Amino acid sequence: MTYQLIEAEEANHQVTTLCRTLGVSRSGYYDWRKRGPSKRELANQKLTAEVCAVFKEHKGRLGEPRLRSQLSTPASKKRVARIMRDNGLMARKRRRFVQTTVADEKAPKAPNVLDRNFTAVTPNKAWVGDITHIPTREGWLYLAVLIDLFSRAVVGWKLSESLEADIVVDTLQQAVTRRQPQAGVLVHVDRGSQYTSVDHVAAIKRHGMVLSMSRKGNCWDNAVAESFFSTLKMELGLVHDSGAEARRAIGVYIERYYNRNRPHSTIGNMSPLDYEHNFRSASKLTA
Repeated sequence: MTYQLIEAEEANHQVTTLCRTLGVSRSGYYDWRKRGPSKRELANQKLTAEVCAVFKEHKGRLGEPRLRSQLSTPASKKRVARIMRDNGLMARKRRRFVQTTVADEKAPKAPNVLDRNFTAVTPNKAWVGDITHIPTREGWLYLAVLIDLFSRAVVGWKLSESLEADIVVDTLQQAVTRRQPQAGVLVHVDRGSQYTSVDHVAAIKRHGMVLSMSRKGNCWDNAVAESFFSTLKMELGLVHDSGAEARRAIGVYIERYYNRNRPHSTIGNMSPLDYEHNFRSASKLTA
């Protein structure tokens, strides 16, 4: 690594000065130049190039564990972390966000059927939903999502300027249209007034679904949805320039990146749709 640094800076400084500063001999440096890089140095160069390429491909969203899972060549945690550190590759950090939904204390509440069982053995057995705020320089927008607990795929979403009940009703309808689930899907949400509204409850019943709600003031009962919003805001950034830019960025993030390409640790660092594809392929083989 020392000789490589000297070689990189040779055009800007005298070799003698560089060698003295870095504590190596000129003869040692020139011997290294004649021999050429070792197999280990070549391997490090190749791995560094791939680490940088994967980091760029995912727009700086992946930390060491997920980035390492995407490499074609196996590498240790320490080695990848060192390469990222040496090349200034720092993933964005999560921040805490405030609660968006407000409960209607008078509306009937469904029981917590999910009870923090955030797993499902097949797609379209259990969905979780929530709403978050999206700040733009033009004002607030609100994003509602439904996530399949089997694959963590976002199966429905809507970005709206208001927090009326139609934001969750439309999200549910989009999910039903896309997934065409059989009756009996468990839909878990919080106690926000949008979810306890007459329109949302009626839509759940119309589609033959089972409604589940978090306990009062307990965000951990809906941890999967909370985690998704945290990831989205961390990886997209906090404030969008305009509503139109926010709609474009969130649409691309969910449909092209998160569902199709982003590795998810809960499902073996596969993307949600790849995980579902593998499941369906395996099911056909065993049928």
